[in-house]
Amino acid sequence: MKILNAEIETSAAGRAGWPEEGPPEVAFMGRSNVGKSSLLNRLVGRKALARTSGTPGKTRLLHFFRIERPGGVVRFVDLPGYGYAKVSQAERARWRGMIEAYLGGRPTLRAAILLQDARRDPTEDEVLLLQWLAERRVPAPVAVTKLDKLKAREKVRRLRAIEEALPVQADWLVPTSAKTGAGIDRLWEVIDRLVAGTPSEGT
Repeated sequence: MKILNAEIETSAAGRAGWPEEGPPEVAFMGRSNVGKSSLLNRLVGRKALARTSGTPGKTRLLHFFRIERPGGVVRFVDLPGYGYAKVSQAERARWRGMIEAYLGGRPTLRAAILLQDARRDPTEDEVLLLQWLAERRVPAPVAVTKLDKLKAREKVRRLRAIEEALPVQADWLVPTSAKTGAGIDRLWEVIDRLVAGTPSEGT
């Protein structure tokens, strides 16, 4: 995927700070240590567009990125992580309200990509989130991250377990590695299809 330009537009804690509706948007969501920033950087071929951190929960705002490609412009939206971040219950509730307000009320949202660590079993949080999105007719592919940390035989076993645990169709489950670049082209294919409003292979 050729990227002409990639830059952050704005960061916002609430609806008032969201940029004006325009290009189609694709949200990225997942647990705090799932490798979201690394995957975003790999998708756009930049080393530090999205800031990475060894501290879970660094992303506490919605970050909007403008991605320019030969086929047009798309916005990536980096949502706050959840799960391992050491924050108060009040902060968690604020994050949840912020995320649900965006996912459930943004007309230009075309897809919300759930990131799932290849080494971990999905939890009830992931299952409920995908069900919540399905009820609102928001397409939700799953990018399985950190594939490079598993041996070949273990990859097959873990991917099968994740596919069985999550309510996601097979062609929307994309194994990836931000380190090696595995699955990045395939993830772009899924993104392009959803941005264009093209039905998936499984429908």
